[in-house]
Amino acid sequence: MKTLSINTTLNDRICAFAKAGSLLSSFLEGTLESLEDDSSSWQGRIQQGLELAERKNSWFTKETLDFAFLQWSKALTIENLKEWTKTYHLDKITAKNIAIITAGNLPLVGFHDVLCVIISGHHAMIKNSSNDDVLTPLLLEIATSFCAELAESYSYVDGKLKNYDAVIATGSNNTARYFEHYFGDKPNIIRKNRNSVAVLTGSETLEQMESLSNDVFLYFGLGCRSVSHLKVPKGYNFDLFFNGMFAKKDLIKNEKYLNNYDYNKAVYLMSEFDLLDNEFLLIKEEANSYSSPIASLGYSYYDKIEEVAEEFHQNADQLQCVVVEGDAAIKIVEKLEDLTAPQIVDFGTTQTPRLQDYADGVDIIQFLLTLS
Repeated sequence: MKTLSINTTLNDRICAFAKAGSLLSSFLEGTLESLEDDSSSWQGRIQQGLELAERKNSWFTKETLDFAFLQWSKALTIENLKEWTKTYHLDKITAKNIAIITAGNLPLVGFHDVLCVIISGHHAMIKNSSNDDVLTPLLLEIATSFCAELAESYSYVDGKLKNYDAVIATGSNNTARYFEHYFGDKPNIIRKNRNSVAVLTGSETLEQMESLSNDVFLYFGLGCRSVSHLKVPKGYNFDLFFNGMFAKKDLIKNEKYLNNYDYNKAVYLMSEFDLLDNEFLLIKEEANSYSSPIASLGYSYYDKIEEVAEEFHQNADQLQCVVVEGDAAIKIVEKLEDLTAPQIVDFGTTQTPRLQDYADGVDIIQFLLTLS
């Protein structure tokens, strides 16, 4: 099994990924081709990779792929990478083989795990989801083009995992039970289903609701950071909320999204649920779950913000992000300050996490440091 070359320093790795981020920026800005002079240009190779990823997973549209690339191009800078890593002692790492089992619901959804393992000086044994097995190899290939020794820090696994020292695995509640059984004898991070919620008070502006539409609709609502439930005060008027959601009305032109909207609407109507419908988003009262199908949201009422804060504290293991601002945010933060998750964020920011915003609030770098 390969291990990370001792000739590769933390600074080497930071520089390689920062240069990869810069190259992504040039690609998105349309200036990359003018910087290259050979027939195997990154401009063409990246474009081919994006087209292949889209063909293999029809939820990966040009818009979602570009957005994912844009976020990583912003994250992978010298400044961000150094700021992120400076709080850890990564100078004396004994390299271990870390198995990574990725999800495939969003473009590059598993890349942060891979980056954490490589940047910390360990070897990433990557088992990509078949739904997203193009983009991470592409981004690693770009980074490796700036530091050839980086190739010693990762490999890909198609069959059964062997000779690993620890595991980072992401899946559903069902697959998590399998992961826990199979990997339970090794140090591990095993992620289950989580959802994100938004807390509305009735004092929000149209601009805030339009920002919230990004939290709801980016990636078609398929991610754990996608808002799938609303907490609203009793008597809440949804007019402003729907006006804000109107910013994403063209989503209904996507065939897969439309099919899900039509199907879920039919199911809800046959079940005689009370619905609010703006012709591309369904919302219904749902007090017992934070999850919701594509093209729909659940909502539940509250009397006092303190009640919401207590509910979130009790159900923290089900939540990834809470979108809330103002005095309500202060009260919720105070109640959750002893917990590492969920993350409290402003409207419109669930899908723009920083490098140090770890899924489920579990510090991956710190976990990896315990292995050396």
